[in-house]
Amino acid sequence: MLKISNLTVKANNKEILKDLNLTINDGEIHVLMGPNGIGKSTICKTIFHHPDYEITKGQIIYNETDITNYDTPSIADLGFYLLNQSPIEIEGVSTAELLRSVLSKKTNTKVDIFEFNKKLTNLCTKLNIPKEFVHRDINFNMSGGEKKKMELLHLLILEPKFIILDEIDSGLDVDSIKLVGRTLKEYYDTHKPSILIITHHQDILKYFNDYRVSILQDGKIIQSGDKSLGAQIDMHGFKANIIDRDQENE
Repeated sequence: MLKISNLTVKANNKEILKDLNLTINDGEIHVLMGPNGIGKSTICKTIFHHPDYEITKGQIIYNETDITNYDTPSIADLGFYLLNQSPIEIEGVSTAELLRSVLSKKTNTKVDIFEFNKKLTNLCTKLNIPKEFVHRDINFNMSGGEKKKMELLHLLILEPKFIILDEIDSGLDVDSIKLVGRTLKEYYDTHKPSILIITHHQDILKYFNDYRVSILQDGKIIQSGDKSLGAQIDMHGFKANIIDRDQENE
């Protein structure tokens, strides 16, 4: 479904990604791991064509279409959804207004207000979100965990085909991780989207039965494997895993 080939990306005149290659198949859960500050979030922003990130080489192919130079709205229209590591606050627009507007554009029909509000209310109950939050300015005066759950509510309303979760587990307490993990698993089982998960931990991963793991180092993927690779990293850390790999290649 998504193929990133020889991708090289610069930001602030610094090369961050270097000949990155990554393939995520239809319906696959792919986990991207690596130390802090080595470009994991850069991949998210590059896919969504963030203006601060310049692609100097390579391609991003989605369903056999080159989307390397697509703008952000066009990427979203294809069914991509990014749950940000640090969701921003937007004053003057409520969550309900935003989602109703996006749904209307997506379906090219007028949204039934009664059914829409009913679905929002049910999802607020499901995610343990105060109902008044959906009528508040987007993410305004909310904790980090509350913002993450609000972004998850957006996901459940918009029903994307390709989901990118950028450290969704950061800022969540134990109960919230359980709630988010179970909700994502239910969505995956029902809709079978492709999911790219960026994380440092196993907490959110235990809700999924099968997934691929790739390690990012020095701007490129240095190792990939099944979920046992993630367990190794969780037990021994990135440094030990990278050293072991280097010794194997000598």
